[in-house]
Formats: sequence, structure tokens, C-alpha cells
Amino acid sequence: MRTLYHYPLCPYSRKIRLQLAEKKLDFTLELEKFWEKRPEFLSLNAAGQVPVLIDLNGSVLADSVAICEYLEETYPKDGSLIGEGLPQRAEVRRLIAWFDTRFGRDISERLVFEKIIKRYLPTTGSSGPDSAVIRQAKNAIHHHLDYISWLVDRRNWLAGDHFSLADITAAAHLSVIDYLGDVPWESHLLAKEWYARIKSRPMFRNLLQDRASGLTPSAHYADLDF
Repeated sequence: MRTLYHYPLCPYSRKIRLQLAEKKLDFTLELEKFWEKRPEFLSLNAAGQVPVLIDLNGSVLADSVAICEYLEETYPKDGSLIGEGLPQRAEVRRLIAWFDTRFGRDISERLVFEKIIKRYLPTTGSSGPDSAVIRQAKNAIHHHLDYISWLVDRRNWLAGDHFSLADITAAAHLSVIDYLGDVPWESHLLAKEWYARIKSRPMFRNLLQDRASGLTPSAHYADLDF
């Protein structure tokens, strides 16, 4: 069986879960507390980060961008999630990079670290969340939601006419922040409508059932009509 080592509130892990589900590829999940740096896990990925995918042929794949490209090339099914044609593929990859780097760096990585991961680290566990960092991240999200709104006001999906890995990547990051209850949806209705469309897709069902230990999701997290 194909195996994905993941952490439930890791947006990069969620991106791969959504891609696998959209392609209807069977897989099992292995929870990995990556901050523990288990030697067995480090032997799979020396960087010590999730996600890591072990495919049916035994290939061990790390880094969400590399895994996405591998899955697209290995399992081209019902059209490419990267897009058709060089300009379209370039735009999809540009937006993947935008959300994985800028959104990830400024928002999702900060909020997940401060609100969740920090408590498990021996050097930071007693210090509690940094309210200034959380405030900066929550302020920064407005810029990204404005950008999503701008894109979907001009296109059917983020990168163009067709649903793509750009949408999956952005939704993976936002789903984590939505779990924490930190997405100001009512101030960004076009972005909310786009997210509702993605949230209603079959690939999203398992994510809506996620529960992180010791952390209850926001009241509307699993609600399709939010």
C-alpha cells in the first residue's frame, strides 16, 4: 500500500493528501511527529520534515513540490493538475510557489508553530505562543485573501479555467488556518466562495474529519455551508 507520512495540520502534507485523493489513488496515512526526529523517519528524509511518500514501487519521496511533480508524471489521470501547455504550467507553478513560500512563511508556518508545535519543543514549550507573531500572521492573511479574490474575479480557478494544483496548494494552507479559526472569511467573500467550491469536492472529505490532539477545530471547519 502507498504510504504518506504526515502531520494533520501540516499544509504541505495536506497538499499531497488532496492531490492523491483528487487522483483517486489509494494510500494510508502514518502520523509523524516530525519534531521528535525519530531515527527511522530521518532515514527516509534526512531533512526531518513531512510529507514523505512511499509509493507502490518502493520509491521514497520527500518535499511536497517534488512529490507533486512525481505524482503528476507517474499518474497522469483525467488531465494534468499542473495544466496543459507551457504558459499554463508556468502559471500553476508560480502560484504553487507563492502559497508554499510567501503564504507558508508569513502565515501558516508561523501560526502552526506558535499555536501547536511550540508546546512540544523542550526549548520553547514553557514560553507559550508569541502574541506579536500571531498578530502579524493574522494581519498578513488579508493580503493573500485579496489576491485570491482578485484572481477568481477574473478566472474560473486560481490559475485559469481549470482546477489545478494551484487551488490545491492554496486550499491546503487555508484549511489549516481555518481549522485554527483564523481566516477572516466575511471580509473576503470572493475568496470564501472559491474555498467553498473546493471544500465541497470529494477529495476534501477526509480533511474535514481531521482532529489534532488537544486542539478542537473552529465551529465551521467541517461545515460546507459556512
